Amino acid sequence: MSDRTEIQEIFNRIAPVYDRLNDRLSFGQHRIWKQMAVKWSRAGSGDLCLDLCCGSGDLALLLAREVGTRGKVFGLDFSVEQLAIARSRNKPFTSKLSPIVWREGDALDLPFADNYFDAITMGYGLRNVLDIPRCLQELHRVLKPNASAAILDMHRPSSPLMRQFQQWYLDYFVVPTAQMMGLTEEYAYISPSLDKFPTGKEQVALAHKAGFVKATHYPIAGAMMGVLVLKKV
Repeated sequence: MSDRTEIQEIFNRIAPVYDRLNDRLSFGQHRIWKQMAVKWSRAGSGDLCLDLCCGSGDLALLLAREVGTRGKVFGLDFSVEQLAIARSRNKPFTSKLSPIVWREGDALDLPFADNYFDAITMGYGLRNVLDIPRCLQELHRVLKPNASAAILDMHRPSSPLMRQFQQWYLDYFVVPTAQMMGLTEEYAYISPSLDKFPTGKEQVALAHKAGFVKATHYPIAGAMMGVLVLKKV
């Protein structure tokens, strides 16, 4: 996708079934990958955290558990429909966590002061922003010194065999599953978006240019997924 409005509309349309599809398409594994991202973000008790491109709020809720009642979590997304679902999550469950502030906003122009957050997570958002270097610069700007960010996303594996398997999985499982819910076009875009997405090594180089001295990309799930872990010094 090349237009911000088109991407925004996609995430608004898929919002009602987004969580259900994630569970089905990943066989529930996305919950484990998100826990890994939160762990790598080094969020702790009393911290002020941001979940960027928060969607329906999974990572933000995990962050809230980590920071406890003395901390605070912001969840930011440009999809109003995704944010509406995040706000409506199980109230008895969320009432026991740190307050979460849900905010509509742009990942390329974050509405926060410099050196503001102790930890940041981002799940399946970096691949969809229109300017990855600018997004990484914004992450660097709002992180406190010595703070970390963890970015989870899909990737093209370098192994030809795993790459072939991933394409088969997208063509014959992901798209047909989405098609049953009337969302063929919304999920067909994943494959071309992966073709244009920087590799883990390229992401590390972009992170260094954005100001991060420490950047490591961890491939997971046969390198079909990965977590980019950044530390601001």
